[in-house]
This record gives sequence, structure tokens and C-alpha cells, in this order.
Amino acid sequence: MDWHSRFVQQAAWTRDLRAYLFECVGLSRAQRVLEVGCGTGAILYDLSTPAAVHGLDLEYVRLAEARKHVPAAALTCGNALALPYPSMVFDIAFCHFLLLWVREPLLALLEIKRVTRPGGAVLALAEPDYDSRVDKPAALVSLGRWQAESLRRQGADPAVGNRLAELFLQAGFQIIETGTLQNNPESKIGRVNREHFSSSADRDLEWAVLESDLEGWVPAQEIIRMKALDKQAWERSERVLHVPTYFACGKV
Repeated sequence: MDWHSRFVQQAAWTRDLRAYLFECVGLSRAQRVLEVGCGTGAILYDLSTPAAVHGLDLEYVRLAEARKHVPAAALTCGNALALPYPSMVFDIAFCHFLLLWVREPLLALLEIKRVTRPGGAVLALAEPDYDSRVDKPAALVSLGRWQAESLRRQGADPAVGNRLAELFLQAGFQIIETGTLQNNPESKIGRVNREHFSSSADRDLEWAVLESDLEGWVPAQEIIRMKALDKQAWERSERVLHVPTYFACGKV
């Protein structure tokens, strides 16, 4: 599985949202910025700021690749539940498809809040709700249920996005803006739906993730059958695939 390609794909989904929210919180004036869960550097690579850029991830292998893509960033291996930074040092801290993977997302937000200065901003740019995933035609509904169950088996919370605003309030943030990524092409906060899988390459990458997630517990024959049904539905322009994906932006 080529995870950097997957992270680049996900980064494209939120590019408009990031541009809008980073402008709202004054990225151009920031001195220190942190991404918690930076992975292979797909988001940091796109970050345009005069600030000192920091990235943290739990996996050494992904950080090693991130160093290739963002050599100027200060990259650290560490846990979101115990950030290895002093308090109140960052002007902006953010994460992207992270909290669903964290055992205690509220504690992670409190840690991110701790390392952000008073008046600074914290952003969770994309957290999904796979329990509300929509798949059409009806023959493909099982895919959504399988993916949610697979995430739970991996220790993730596939529905954390639905609780994101509540988590920000519990962490004591003053919410600036929250909502879901929109389908409207004119929206300032991005688009999520079929546009993300309009090319065969995008669909192949989505299936690579699914096959990796489902291997070993969903029979291979069933996966092959569903993949064929999915391809046919796209070819007939009947395919609907939508995972509600939430964002939140708050002030410390």
C-alpha cells in the first residue's frame, strides 16, 4: 500500500478548506506551526507560511519519508497523547484525519491546546463519520459496513467526526467555525463526493485501502465480487459514495 499517495489524495480533498481556514486564523502572520500526525508530509508540503514548521508522527517510517518531502520542517517522533513540546509555543496547531486513530481524542485535543499559545488556533481539518457512509446502488451498502468494522478492528473510532464539535467544546476551545466538507463547487470549504473518485486512478487507490483493510476477515471472493459491482456502477454513472467528513476550528 502506497500510503504517501493516499495521504496526497486526502490532502487534495481538503485543499480549499485549508486555504480558507488558514486565512481565517492568520497563517501568514504565524511564527510557529505544528501538524500533529503529519504522516509522510503531504499536508506540510502544501503549507505556505513564513513560520517555523513542525510535524509530529508516531511512526518513524512515515517521518523518514516526510523528511524527503519537507526537508525544512522540524520533524519529531511522538504521541499525540503526550506531545514532546513545552506549553504555549505554537501559534497554530492542526491535524488531518488523525483523531479517529487516537485512543482518547479529547486528551489529544487537550494536549494540542496545551502547546498552543493563548489566542492561537487549533484546527481538526478532516474527521470522518463512516457509520453514516452512503453507498449506492444498494448492492454496495455492505462496503460501508465492512469499512467501519475494519476501522474498529484496527482500534479506530470510525464515527468520531460526528462528535468533533462536542469534543472541541469539551476541550474548552472557543469555536470559530465547524461543519462538514461540502459538495457545492462554489463552497469555500471544499468538496467531498464523487469528484474525489472521478478518475480510475483515484478509485484504484480507494480500493487499495479497502483491500488492505478487509484482507483476512472478509472472504477474498466477496471482495472481488464487490469490486466488480463497484466498477460497473461507476461505468454506468450510478455510483454514489459519500462519507460525511467534519472539520472544526477553535481559538485557545
